[in-house]
This record gives sequence, C-alpha cells and structure tokens, in this order.
Amino acid sequence: MKPETAAKKLGVLLAATPAEFQAGVVSRDELNTLQATPPAWLADLRRNGPHPKQVVAAKLGVSISGLARGGITEPLTTAEIDALKAENPDWLEHERSVQAEARKEALRLKQR
Repeated sequence: MKPETAAKKLGVLLAATPAEFQAGVVSRDELNTLQATPPAWLADLRRNGPHPKQVVAAKLGVSISGLARGGITEPLTTAEIDALKAENPDWLEHERSVQAEARKEALRLKQR
C-alpha cells in the first residue's frame, strides 16, 4: 500500500515519518509488524506527535469539523494538545458539548 495509507492506518502524520517509510511501499505484513511491534520512531510519533487531525480531534474529544471551526488546521504535538486542554478555550468547550450531543443522538437512534 501507499505510504499515505499506511501512515493513516498507523495514526501518524506522513510528513513526520522517516524518509525510507515515505519513499517505500508498505505491505500488509509490514503494516502488521509495525502495529504489533512498533519501532522507536513510530512509538515516539504516537506518543509525542505531531498528530494528524483525526488523532488531534479524538484527543480533544471533538469532531474534525469542530477543529476547523476552532481554527485548528495544522497538526499538533501532544504538548500542544495538553496545553489546549489546560487552557480550555470557549470554542473547545462548545465543540465538546456539540460532540457529546451528537453521540447521545446517535445512541438514541441506534436503540430504536
């Protein structure tokens, strides 16, 4: 598979991966190996970032659209995410409540 696809499946930002990962093709077996026993660079990226927007959104408890509405368009590191959580700006609080309502509604519809 393409490196972009593999990076997405691994939950990391492609631009932050090593050059040999970006230039090569990743087989299913290689992907499974990376997931089962991540090398140091992968563990470091997962721990410290920079993280792709889907990971940032999940760590903040908002949707990807909520990130965009909040003005977050660039990848963030774990430290930046923690700082945002500590600061808890109005937009983040609002987007978390929107996300919570969306989850409640989805659960309600699923139970019907």
